[in-house]
Amino acid sequence: MHASASPSTATSSDAAASHSRIGVGRLRWRVVDIVVASVIGVASGLIFLLWNIGYLGPKSLLDPLLPGMQGLLDGPWLFAGVLGALIIRKPGAALYTETLAAVVSALVGNQWGGFLTLEAGLVQGLGAELVFLLFLYRAWKLPVAILAGAGAAIAGGINNLILWYAGADAAFTVIYMICTTLSGAVIAGALSWVLARGLAATGALDRFAVGRERRDLV
Repeated sequence: MHASASPSTATSSDAAASHSRIGVGRLRWRVVDIVVASVIGVASGLIFLLWNIGYLGPKSLLDPLLPGMQGLLDGPWLFAGVLGALIIRKPGAALYTETLAAVVSALVGNQWGGFLTLEAGLVQGLGAELVFLLFLYRAWKLPVAILAGAGAAIAGGINNLILWYAGADAAFTVIYMICTTLSGAVIAGALSWVLARGLAATGALDRFAVGRERRDLV
C-alpha cells in the first residue's frame, strides 16, 4: 500500500529542512571568515607585542599601591578573542583569534616564553568562547560581549595564579581576580564591542552580520 504525503505535510517538511540548512550554514565558516579572523588575530598579536613592553610602566606604579592591582592591566591581552567572535559570529572564532594573536606574540618573542604564551592564548580564548557558546552563538549585544571579556579574564587569571603567582595569599588572589575581571569586562568586552561597531560603520564588514545590522540602522 502506498501513501502519499499531503501538500501541507510536504510543505512543512520542506520548510523544516530549509530552516535546518540555514541553521547549519549560519555556523559554517566561509573563506572570508577565515581570512578576516586571521587578520584580526595577527593585528591583535602586534598590539600584544606593544603591550608586552607598554604595561611595564603602569605595573611599576600599581604594584606598590596594592598587590594584585596589576590585574587591571590584563585587558589588552584579552580582546582578540572577543573582537573576533563579535565579527565572525561562528563557533571557534574567539578561540582561533586569541590563540593566533598569542602565536604572533610568541614567534616574535617576549619575556614569558613561547609555549606559555601560546598556552595562555588558548586558555583566554576558551574563556571567551564558552560564554558565546552559552548563548548558542546567537547573542552579540554589549552585555554578552562584557561577559565574554570577563570570561576570558577569569580563565586567564586562574591560569596566571597557577603559573606565575603560585603560593599567593588569599588577599592577593581576591584582589587580582577582581581587577583582572574588571579589566577584561571593560577593555576586552565593552571596548571590543565598540570597536566592532566602529569597523562596521566604515563598510569594511558588510559581508558579515555585524556590518548588515549597522547598515540597517542607518
